[in-house]
Amino acid sequence: MIISLNTSLDLKIFSPTEPIGIFIIFVGLIFTGMIFYIIYAVSTNKESLEDKKIRNKKEYLQKERIGKLFPKKK
Repeated sequence: MIISLNTSLDLKIFSPTEPIGIFIIFVGLIFTGMIFYIIYAVSTNKESLEDKKIRNKKEYLQKERIGKLFPKKK
């Protein structure tokens, strides 16, 4: 069974010196780079401009509500 499987499939086409093997290595490097970039982006906690605007608006509303609850006495 193993002998007939090896003769029916030419596994040399997947070697690193063949075009398909080079393509597989290239796709693997791109995928690995993307994974490392995703891990870096998540770990640095970068916020988008939209997120910053929403957060600032929420903080402003919170301060405004607190100001209404505790008005300054003159």
